[in-house]
Amino acid sequence: MKPSIPKGTRDFSPQEMVKRNYIFDTIRSVYQRYGYLPIETPSMENTETLMGKYGEEGDRLIFKILNSGDYLDDLVTFVMQERNSNELALQELRNFGSSRVTRSISEKALRYDLTVPFARYVVMHRNEITFPFKRYQIQPVWRADRPQKGRYREFYQCDADVIGSNSLLNEVELIQIIDEVFSKLGVGVTIKINNRKILSGIAEVIGEKDKIIDITVAIDKLDKIGVDGVNKELQEKGISQTALIKLQPLISFKGNNNEKLDLLKKLLADSETGKKGIEETEYIFEKISNVEHRISNVELDITLARGLNYYTGAIIEVKVNEPKSTFTGSICGGGRYDDLTGIFGLPDVSGVGISFGADRIYDVLEELKLFPDSASASTKVLIVNFGEAEENYALQIARQLREAGINTELYPDAAKLKKQFAYADAKKIPFVITAGKDEMEKGIVALKNMSNGEQYALTLAEAIEKLS
Repeated sequence: MKPSIPKGTRDFSPQEMVKRNYIFDTIRSVYQRYGYLPIETPSMENTETLMGKYGEEGDRLIFKILNSGDYLDDLVTFVMQERNSNELALQELRNFGSSRVTRSISEKALRYDLTVPFARYVVMHRNEITFPFKRYQIQPVWRADRPQKGRYREFYQCDADVIGSNSLLNEVELIQIIDEVFSKLGVGVTIKINNRKILSGIAEVIGEKDKIIDITVAIDKLDKIGVDGVNKELQEKGISQTALIKLQPLISFKGNNNEKLDLLKKLLADSETGKKGIEETEYIFEKISNVEHRISNVELDITLARGLNYYTGAIIEVKVNEPKSTFTGSICGGGRYDDLTGIFGLPDVSGVGISFGADRIYDVLEELKLFPDSASASTKVLIVNFGEAEENYALQIARQLREAGINTELYPDAAKLKKQFAYADAKKIPFVITAGKDEMEKGIVALKNMSNGEQYALTLAEAIEKLS
């Protein structure tokens, strides 16, 4: 059998993992600086926990897990029970989301994101949690999507959420976190902001209040399919021509943040929901203007929708500024959700969160060559192995280097020097220590810098100081 892995998944080499951990560690350190603490949830959830939370398109991308045992027995029994009503049985089978059919085949699914499992966690552990509750979570998620550049079926999300607080200062803090993370990674970004209430107001004033989900799902694809594509999809969803005409100024308008807000105030003057969204957005921009931005532009994007059903307020999405990058997708996103826990029995608990797409960030850093040298080499020093007589001395050197916080390897075999140095080169280990009989007698080590070839005869204490 030829070994292979499923499409949309990947193996990661040691070198890749060092770089990935650099991203994870950067994000984790910023989260912790803002008072967020880690949790983990299972890879799988009950199917009913996930279904109906991500919109029609999202639900289709959920990986369902087949029940163990002879799960087909239950399905056959169900069909036989309905043998006197063939039409009903066929209808149930066509609708795989039907609870009876689905439960007979699959009761569990791989998590689609980290937010819905987090809401479930909050409800289950509400008596142990101090509100507002700030948590971060760095774990993989799975989506039955079509694999392409920057889009995988298995990928990591790095989420931070605060739940149990209505304060818009939480949105301001999350924008600061985004700015700080990308500043540390050296990536210039634009943080796009919108508000679901503004979108609801737009649907209201164009006379299609009940089609808010169809409108947001279509608008969210504007970057991919263009204005004509959005209009075509909206027509197919039954949006009237009159409504489409009213919508055009909003999806095609260009201007600065103040100009966009002024346009919205005029167009949404008769929508209380829309005016509330404008008010919230103005508050966020006002507070952000008082905070220094390290590397980010913050922009109001009226077309930003993020087609997740549970968003109710602010919506956030982050794009790369660097013109040399071929990556055009979102590398971070999030938003406010007012009652996600309500579906699990804990109503009226508002939350807001963001999620960094670690895999997409990796692709951007790799393409733009922004990984630091420290993210390429995990071992700083290789100690050459001269043989049994020198091994004890080498072991003592290795122990002291590691105690000093210096990542150190001792080559395991007394191979030829050429082979040991080639090993250091291949692994991009920046320094090599040799300690043969002469060095042992003098109580020193020979330290070689592999990048420029310079060599030093030093005491171990001097070597540690130089390496540190």
